Amino acid sequence: MKKIWSFLKPYLRWAILGGTLFFLLKAFIDHWREVAAIRIDAAGWTNLAIALAITLVAHIWAGLVWSRILQSFQQPVKLSWALLLYLKTNVAKYLPGNVWHFYGRIRAVLNVGGSLGAATISVLLEPLLMAAAALLIALTGTQLGWVEAHGNVLTWGLQILSLAVVLLSVHPRFLNPMLRLLNRLKGQAAGNQVVYIKHYPLVPLLGELTFLGLRGTGFLITFGTLTTVNPNQILLLFTTFSLAWLLGLIIPTPGGLGVFETTTLALLQQHFPIAGILSAVALFRFVSLLAEILGAGVSWLTPGSRENC
Repeated sequence: MKKIWSFLKPYLRWAILGGTLFFLLKAFIDHWREVAAIRIDAAGWTNLAIALAITLVAHIWAGLVWSRILQSFQQPVKLSWALLLYLKTNVAKYLPGNVWHFYGRIRAVLNVGGSLGAATISVLLEPLLMAAAALLIALTGTQLGWVEAHGNVLTWGLQILSLAVVLLSVHPRFLNPMLRLLNRLKGQAAGNQVVYIKHYPLVPLLGELTFLGLRGTGFLITFGTLTTVNPNQILLLFTTFSLAWLLGLIIPTPGGLGVFETTTLALLQQHFPIAGILSAVALFRFVSLLAEILGAGVSWLTPGSRENC
């Protein structure tokens, strides 16, 4: 069974990506006339520029959160250097494997004299805290009825259990034994190279909540550019974004491509025209990619990104 799973695992992400893109393509074919009829006026382009700016700020903020996590382990890096590294490697998540942005960060930290343990735990903590932040928003939204979860007590129980598992996984009582195991596997003796978490990472968790808030705001502005949004639908859109973004984070496709769009369409198709949803998710993907490319471009052009710390 293990051999079968090892053989199938490399193809799983491509199967998921193919399935989600096929679903989106079918939806587009069914509604292409409505999509083609959508127009963006001057005010709409202004809104998209604002959404792009907010999305870029969100990635910068996420980079600052990761930089502070890395510095909290007393690594020999400057905040500005770590931020530029984060932005420069962010686009690598779209490469096959969906791990090359983590690899790039770990390798860069090692090259400037940082420890493998600190670099590894920093890139491990970031997605876990992002997932916890998204789960907090999504669970709040479904419990308060912002999103129709079509579930029962079992569904809510699984959501709460998932959140509890993620929150507990970053607790020092659970995470430090994993770090000790990593240290033994590396063959390091006890000393200042050993990295442990002394306190629960509450401040980074709040930082990731802010990141999700900024990304969700960019999504709301993009969505509202193409479709009329009533004030009572804002929380619905924000919760939907968090759920879709979370699934895009944990399901193995490059950058959540296809998963985010499919989830958003499935959750919103009873509330908004399908053509508007399709156009909005496609435009938001473009805005997100452009923001990440701009961030990476600026980091490459900044001399400080190539300096040792």
